[in-house]
Amino acid sequence: MNAFDTFLFGHYPYICLSIFLLGSLIRFDRDQYTWKSDSSQLLRAGQLRLGSNLFHVGVLFLFGGHFFGMLTPHAAYERFIDPGTKQLLAMSAGGVAGLLAFVGITVLLHRRLADPRIRINSKTSDIVLLVLLWLQLALGLASVPVSARHLDGSVMMRLAEWAQRIVTFRGGAAELIADVSGVFKAHIVLGMTIFLIFPFTRLAHVWSGFGTVAYLVRPYQVVRSRRIGLPNAKPASDRPVSRN
Repeated sequence: MNAFDTFLFGHYPYICLSIFLLGSLIRFDRDQYTWKSDSSQLLRAGQLRLGSNLFHVGVLFLFGGHFFGMLTPHAAYERFIDPGTKQLLAMSAGGVAGLLAFVGITVLLHRRLADPRIRINSKTSDIVLLVLLWLQLALGLASVPVSARHLDGSVMMRLAEWAQRIVTFRGGAAELIADVSGVFKAHIVLGMTIFLIFPFTRLAHVWSGFGTVAYLVRPYQVVRSRRIGLPNAKPASDRPVSRN
C-alpha cells in the first residue's frame, strides 16, 4: 500500500469529518440564518417538484442504508443474515434507491443549467454541489455490477470494517481496502469530500431537519380574520391554521 492510499483512506476521512462538524457548528453560531435551501420554486416548479421528490426519497433511503449497513457490527446480525445475502439485499434495494436519486438529481441539474433565469440566480456552489452529487450517485450505481463479482460479501465486509475502524479511531483501516476496486475507492473519496464541503453549501439545511419533531409538537398559531369591524362582516372565528 502506497502513501497516497494511506492518506486518502486513513487520514483524509478525519480531515473531512472534523471540518464537517466544526464547520457546521461555526456556521450555526455565526450565520444560522443562512441554513436554508435557497429555493427557486417560482421557476419551473413542476420540474423542481419531480426532481426534488425523487432525489430526496432515494438519497434518504441510501443514507440510512449506508449508515446502518456500514456501521452495524457483523456480530449484531450474523445470526439472522449472512454477508452474501446482506450484499444482495444492499445491491437490489440500494440500486433502486440510487436510480431514483440519480434521476432526481439529473432533473435538478438540467433545470438549473438549462433555464437562464435559474442559472443566473444560482451560486457557483449550487452548481458544483449538484455536479458532485450527480457523480457520487453515478459511482454508486457503477459499484453495483462490480459488487456482483463478489457475491460472498467479502468486499462489503471489508468496506464496513473500514468504516467502523474510522469512526472508532482504530488503526489499520486503510490497509483493509488497499486492493478493492477503484470504483469503491472513488465513491469513498468523493463521499468524504461532500462531507468536507457540507458546511459551506446549501447542504447545511439538512441540520434543520432535526427540528422537524419540535415543529410537529408546536401549538397551532391562532389567526383572526381581517374582516373584524367591517360592515356586514361575519363573526371571526379563532381557528388554528398553521404552526409557523
